[in-house]
This record gives sequence, structure tokens and C-alpha cells, in this order.
Amino acid sequence: MARFHTRLALLGSAAALTAGAAVPAQFAGAQPAAAADRQWVALGDSYTAGVIPAAGDTFEVPRDGCERTDRSYPQVIDRDLGSLFDLTNVSCGAATIENVTDEAQEPIGRHLPPISEDPDYPFPAVPPQSAAVGPGTDVISVGVGGNTLGFADVLRKCLELGQESGGVGTPCKDALAAGIPARLNKVSQEYDRMLTVLHERAPHAKILAVGYPTIVPQDASKCRYSDLTQFGSVTQGDLDWLRQDILEPLNKTIEKSTGTQEAASFVDLYDSSRNHSVCDAGKWMEGFITAPDQLSFVHPNALGHRNAADHVEEAMLNAIG
Repeated sequence: MARFHTRLALLGSAAALTAGAAVPAQFAGAQPAAAADRQWVALGDSYTAGVIPAAGDTFEVPRDGCERTDRSYPQVIDRDLGSLFDLTNVSCGAATIENVTDEAQEPIGRHLPPISEDPDYPFPAVPPQSAAVGPGTDVISVGVGGNTLGFADVLRKCLELGQESGGVGTPCKDALAAGIPARLNKVSQEYDRMLTVLHERAPHAKILAVGYPTIVPQDASKCRYSDLTQFGSVTQGDLDWLRQDILEPLNKTIEKSTGTQEAASFVDLYDSSRNHSVCDAGKWMEGFITAPDQLSFVHPNALGHRNAADHVEEAMLNAIG
């Protein structure tokens, strides 16, 4: 178990909180939706794309490696509101803010050797997500920021140090806390620029900046140490630190950036998911694995995406009056 634990820490957590740059549907091979009056482009990371089996099945043929799933919130909304909005979903696992703004991305699919090898890897690069946005776009939803902050690296370190400490203390906080303000500042600067670029490309569009849900519970004692269906070897003290000093400030940073654009508004998923964290009985978030053996890397499951869909749908309908 210890060897698997370490391997998961080194490899699995690299996908945690991955964000997503995707490719326009015509490039990804997605079937075009029925024509509707309003054009909606969904941008974001794996918390938008879905990625894990607990968020549904990948549906695009041929695959582009972004791992969009059929129970992710853009696809749920497309089924709910497809008569009103024509969806272009270009979200992609492992994307950064810059992958949304102006950098191409090379998707990884499910290629995480030695745990998982994707037979279709390597995948061709996909364009910056903003390429899917244009003057005719009416609504843009975007959920990104975790990879720019480097949350996967932080979580990996927390797993390693928590295992070394035997679950005692705050070894991850002690090692990494000093660098977190700079990481959050990087998110702020790049998010501001991304929103500016999106507004320039689609001057008449409403931009919906989607925040991250509750991942760590308010009471970290709910989390069982060394349980891979939760946070593995991350200590309770470090879980409190992750929640208070990284995850909640990340949402605040995104919300503050959203306030710099008159055309943008923030969609809060945190409060509605507060009692549905990785460690809650009625969880909307999976831990490192979903029993018995699915790798999930701390991502929303289908229930989490349904909650996101409800809140983004409401914001979309408000945007069109």
C-alpha cells in the first residue's frame, strides 16, 4: 500500500484540479448541436470537462485527449437548454489560464504511466480555447485557475510529506506556505488578462466565471488518514490549510478578477457544495480513487456536475434576460 500510495502521489495527483483547454467542436469531432438562437462557448479545465469515469463517459470520436464526458456540466446544460443555446464545448483536462487565453495545449488523455497508459497518446495539440470565441458568441462560461496556481503540485507534496510524517502536524504548510501568495497573484494577473481577451473577441457576450466547489470539508476530522477514496496521506492540519489558505482564496481571487470586467459575473459553486466534499457521506467530489479501482484525482462526480449545471444554467438564463 505504501508503494502504491507514493506512486499515486507522484502520478495521480498531477491531474488534480486540472483545468481545461479544449478544441472547438468541429476540430474535436463532436456532433454539432441543433441550431439555436444563442451561441454559448464552454471553456475550462477538467472541473468543466469531466475527465473521470464518475463524471460520465467520453463521447467524442476521434478522441482529442481532453476527456470531455457526457455528464459534465456543459453537456448536462446542453441537454437542458439545447433549444436556447448552441454549445461549443472546448474544455480540456490539464489546461491553465494561458491555455484558455492564447497558448496551445497538448492533452494527456488518460496517459499516466505506469498506472495508466492511453493507447491514443500522444495527442495533437489543441488550439487556445479562446479561438472558439468570436463576435457572434452570446455567452461564455469559463472555469479555470487551479493548474495555474499549481494545486496539483501542492497536493502531491502534501501527500508525500504527510506520509513521511505519519499523519502528524502540518508538514505541507510548513514547506510551502510562504510561496502561496505569489501563486495566487499569478492567477489574478493571468485571469484579468484572460477576461480582457475574451471580451475583446466577443464584445457582446456575457462571461460567466465559474468558481471551484467545496473540496475539503470545514471539519477536516471527517477525513480518514490513508484512505485513497479521500485524501490519502494528507494530514488533517494540511487539509485545513489547503481549504483556508489555498482553495477558498483561489475562489476569492477569481471572483475579484471577475469584478474587473463589466461583462463578467462570478458563479459561486462553493456554498452550495459545502456539505458535499470529498469526505462527506453525500459527496459530490471524488478522492484520489473511486472504489473499487477508478482513478479520480480529486474531481467532481456526476452529482457535482449536476450542481454546477444548476448554477450555471441560472446565470445563463439571467444573462439573456
